[in-house]
Amino acid sequence: MNKVEGLHHLAVCTANMKEQIEFFTDKLGMELQALYWMHGVENTWHGFLRLNDESSIAFVSNPDIGEIPRVAGETYAGNPGANSAAGTMQHLAFKVKNHEEMMAMRDRLRSKGVPVMGPVDHGMCCSMYFAGPENLSLEFSYSNEPINAEAWIDPEVVELAGINGEELARYKKPAGFEDQGGGIAQPNVAEAPGPHMTNYPAGAYEAIMGTPDEVMYNSMESDPPVAAA
Repeated sequence: MNKVEGLHHLAVCTANMKEQIEFFTDKLGMELQALYWMHGVENTWHGFLRLNDESSIAFVSNPDIGEIPRVAGETYAGNPGANSAAGTMQHLAFKVKNHEEMMAMRDRLRSKGVPVMGPVDHGMCCSMYFAGPENLSLEFSYSNEPINAEAWIDPEVVELAGINGEELARYKKPAGFEDQGGGIAQPNVAEAPGPHMTNYPAGAYEAIMGTPDEVMYNSMESDPPVAAA
């Protein structure tokens, strides 16, 4: 059973928090719902923009981010059909309810000077495309019905991806897992195949992963920065 039920937040680095907040609130109508010092990360802000009660777009900002060069085709794609480096965000698609809602959002964007391509009927969904600050490649999309795997998994592409029949069947219906109530111990970091998080100071990753779970759970500030009235 799939216990991943949707998007909680997608984090994007920014060198200009205000510019991103301005764009996402004014151009897209999202509400700013959090802006605070990022827990456990020195000199860094975290900003959350509401998609719904359960999902947000989050931005991460500190002075060093602006010093990292943005290079088209490497650090960002620039449009929804271009390349960027493996592991980077190529584009971000926001769900809208239906065609009428999509047209309303196109009107909103165009009225504020943002060029929009589409809508485009992809069969499995309908989409339109536009740009956000700092070369973000953005999309609105809706589907009238759930995607039919039997119609939309192309045997030619399956073969090109090196997927055999047994693997395909497993991918379409992943094996279940019997929950252990959180009782599985942390694997040995030096021996675990991973993947592993990177870009930590020497020894920090090993120390973090070796911290007892109960200590890690209470290791961050959990009170909001503004006390309730």
